[in-house]
Amino acid sequence: MGQDVLLQMTDICKEFPGVKALDHVSLTVKRGTVHALMGENGAGKSTLMKCLFGMYSKNSGQIFLEGKEVNFKDSKEALENGVAMVHQELNQALKRNVMDNIWLGRYPKIGGVMINEKKMYDDTMKLFKKLEIEVDPKRIMSTMPVSQRQMAEIAKAVSFNSKIIVFDEPTSSLTEEEVEHLFKIINMLRDQGCGIIYISHKMAEILRISDEVTIMRDGQYVTTKDAKDLTTEEIIRLMVGRELGNQFPPKTNKPGDVALEVENLTAQYSLLKDVSFKVRQGEIIGLAGLDGSGRTECLENIFGVATRHCGTIKLHGKEVKNRNARESIKNGFALLTEERRATGIFGILDIRENTVISSLKKHLKYGLYLSNKTMKEDTQWSIDAMHTKTPTQETKIRSLSGGNQQKVILGRWLLTEPEVLLLDEPTRGIDVGAKYEIYQLILDLANKGKVVIVVSSEMPELLGICDRILVMSGGRLAGEVDAANTTQEEIMTYAAKYV
Repeated sequence: MGQDVLLQMTDICKEFPGVKALDHVSLTVKRGTVHALMGENGAGKSTLMKCLFGMYSKNSGQIFLEGKEVNFKDSKEALENGVAMVHQELNQALKRNVMDNIWLGRYPKIGGVMINEKKMYDDTMKLFKKLEIEVDPKRIMSTMPVSQRQMAEIAKAVSFNSKIIVFDEPTSSLTEEEVEHLFKIINMLRDQGCGIIYISHKMAEILRISDEVTIMRDGQYVTTKDAKDLTTEEIIRLMVGRELGNQFPPKTNKPGDVALEVENLTAQYSLLKDVSFKVRQGEIIGLAGLDGSGRTECLENIFGVATRHCGTIKLHGKEVKNRNARESIKNGFALLTEERRATGIFGILDIRENTVISSLKKHLKYGLYLSNKTMKEDTQWSIDAMHTKTPTQETKIRSLSGGNQQKVILGRWLLTEPEVLLLDEPTRGIDVGAKYEIYQLILDLANKGKVVIVVSSEMPELLGICDRILVMSGGRLAGEVDAANTTQEEIMTYAAKYV
């Protein structure tokens, strides 16, 4: 093994009931490099990293860290040996403060008994200063936006003085400015001799930050190449095994009469203030804005899962109260939430249960029992329509990749046959092939005269699929643009209006 090789994973195999997740996969990471790991959802990227991190035990294969064979039995052992991972789905103690989360399980103590709060605070501040992170160590996690919680998680990984740090979709909830900050941290770690493994679906990021790229497909190793020798088209071809034409399906929807009217929408407990807009039948509206601008709050207030202070919502000229989720579903509204792990999936249930849970009424027979036959049929429709990769309908949803979980949730809402579909970051953490399928589904709904409102942090996505884009800033509506005749610069100008 060469002197500069930090990590070598050889012939790793991992099987779950009914599916071979990893089939003789190998990965070599050199010291002081950023190594990107790419592939479609379900290609096995996260599974491979979980085998390294001790969350899964591999069926066969070997892992060498600095030339020495390792086989971590859990994540604690991995961390103690210099391997850290920043997960795509944040798993934090939300009721505790930031520094508690960073030093959990290794608190500095006085006399081996009392927790040394002062040292813990000082150590956290020192760490944040080094990483140029501006977060109050005493702030409770649940009160922070996802992006700041992500930064705290990154600081925690760095605090272990890790030799290898795995970043799994680290920028999926970050703004452009925060992405720049993250890249600065990654470059600093690389210069210190760290080996960084970077998982992302964002091609431009990969080509910019990586030294080498390993591509996986269907649980198998495809190739490793220098990032400088790759193009976006080449990566897509290697990932999906075929050429992929346009990123977005051709626009075929024709907006009709006004269907949804939102007037003076103001939230009780967030900064959302006096938001008014109208959406026509068959129209796809984008909600743009910086993190914390009120985009998510707008959807949550329309759907009744956040407390409304005032404002009216009309559908086809008739006022709808939407006081809670049940009432909203009954009124023909559906909301796909931003954080699927926390507010989207029922982790202990299987694919079928997760798919039909919002449309159980239509499966009632004689008002007494649920029809297994129709539930199976609807679940199969969802799996086929979404191209969801799952061994069976009885597979637990938590064992699917993040992108496939997202497809199940989207299928769940489509089965409620909504009039208004509210989508919060619908393609977050989803590969390029699956994104196209979701865009096509959104377009199909618009073609059927449905109203679709999409929140996305990816500007090209909003420009590619929307008819109009409403721009939020500081909880208010800052402007409206025609998606076909605007620029990213114009949208950003509006986004900064009330900041």
